Amino acid sequence: MRATGYLLSSLAAEGVDHVFLVPGGLVDPFLPDLASMPGLTPIVAAHESGAGFMADGYARASGRFGACLATGGSGATNLVTAAATAGADASPVLFVTGQGPTDRDGCGGVKDSSSARYNDVALLAPVTAASLAVENPHRTPQHLRACLTKMLAGPKAPVHVSLPLDVQRAEVAAAWEPLDESVYRPRFVDGAAVERLWRILVPEGGCGSPTRVAILAGAGVEKSGATEALTAFAEQFEIPVATTLRAKGVFPEDHRLSLGVFGYAGHRHAIEMLLSGAVEVLIVLGSGLSQRDTFFWDTRMLPCQALVQVDVDPTAVGRTFHTQVPIVGDCRAALSLMLEGGSARIMRFRAGNEARAAWIRGVRQSGPACYDPGQTQSGAVPLHPARVATDLRQVLPRDGAVVVDSGAHRAFFAHYFKAYGPRTYFTAAGLGPMGWAIGAAIGVKAALPGRSVACVTGDGCMLMHGMEVATAARYGLPVLYVVINNGALGNVWLRARQAGAAAAALGELPQHDFAAFGRAMGARGITVTTPGELLPALTEGLAGDGPCVVDVRCGREYPTPVTPYETAKKEWVDKA
Repeated sequence: MRATGYLLSSLAAEGVDHVFLVPGGLVDPFLPDLASMPGLTPIVAAHESGAGFMADGYARASGRFGACLATGGSGATNLVTAAATAGADASPVLFVTGQGPTDRDGCGGVKDSSSARYNDVALLAPVTAASLAVENPHRTPQHLRACLTKMLAGPKAPVHVSLPLDVQRAEVAAAWEPLDESVYRPRFVDGAAVERLWRILVPEGGCGSPTRVAILAGAGVEKSGATEALTAFAEQFEIPVATTLRAKGVFPEDHRLSLGVFGYAGHRHAIEMLLSGAVEVLIVLGSGLSQRDTFFWDTRMLPCQALVQVDVDPTAVGRTFHTQVPIVGDCRAALSLMLEGGSARIMRFRAGNEARAAWIRGVRQSGPACYDPGQTQSGAVPLHPARVATDLRQVLPRDGAVVVDSGAHRAFFAHYFKAYGPRTYFTAAGLGPMGWAIGAAIGVKAALPGRSVACVTGDGCMLMHGMEVATAARYGLPVLYVVINNGALGNVWLRARQAGAAAAALGELPQHDFAAFGRAMGARGITVTTPGELLPALTEGLAGDGPCVVDVRCGREYPTPVTPYETAKKEWVDKA
């Protein structure tokens, strides 16, 4: 078959059932194969960035990888932000771009993306784990396998392949051999390091086990499918669990051992416990301990006895803080090994369960998990975003997925919206591009067709990528778009107003009618101006056919729940 058919059939063989694209002359040979390939659904986006965001959302929700096709040149330049976003959150996405025929490199062809002109391979190299051109059709199988393997190796990352037109049309005789499942989820762990952790938890010579042990769970828990193992481990030993923002939902936030989110827009229970100085052993699972996840690398979170860090990426272990027990490996494999620790020492460690349970009860009884929890029932007009988060949680099924964009609304939803399971809460926490969620929600819905999907975005985000609502409408995808419409670039405005009215005005936006915009794009549209209208509108939006845009008129003056983070930021800047 032709190289185009070979590549597409290979994706289908790997369990990828959607390809997100923007057609163009340099990928024309793909179109007949896309239209007829069994098991593969093409989704044509409004913009290449949107297609890339969709593939990213699909990858995060499916547990496989996303696939995005675009023309070279300007199409490739439009993919840079999408690729960088996927890379920042270790999301596996295959980006495929077209290129002019190899015998016309550097001859002035339209969108000449070869190494002799725009050089798409070099353009995307800094934001991908691998970027290469297939200049010989016989090398197509090897190059594709090399890229997919690199994409799925820990840590996962986006990759890019450029196919010249003559290679696209050429015949490929080889048959694709699907990747082994272990490539997607490698189950390796340093057993000797896990044994060192056990010696800390159950010291030899009759010394007592540490009582105040806590877990900080990162996105690596979700990627390794370790939620059940994490829950079993925490329950076995009554260990409290906090998560990073990117990992929100990997541990149910209504569980008795849940501390909620630690870091940016985090919860009071997590923040007060992990910064108290009382933690003896902190076990970090699948987090590189970034700025947002550590309050600007606040050393108060360091335990007094041992920091344990488990990560599939050896470069992440010990990168931020000195780690007494570095464990290179898969989070699920490490937790499974911990649960096989031997009956005698398991019982010795369980002897501290009552004290650990009392510790977390004391934290819970000291006050509510959220700061300013009364805002969740606010009757204010314009609406308070905390009320929107609370009401959306009420109407969204427990396994429903919410995709949250960048902006002030991200802080409100991180804090006030509860997530109960893995792959139910998605946000581009690393790079944070505005408008990402609008396209990503389409990818999430494609990957999870039987689940309700809501996108929470802002008016500034809609101005950047709102056209992808038309894509959801075109394909009849029932995504609920909740627009926090506050007439401002929320975070920008909140900061700028401290410098005066003139500065604040630069962060203000006209009051657009996004319900009308949604209807113009082929979706349903509802406007909400009072709290009493919110629940009925959200319920209607989820229940109808196709996408629905709910334009919620919110106030821009409401401060985001990030006071501890901002305090840490100020202290960090002052120290610097």
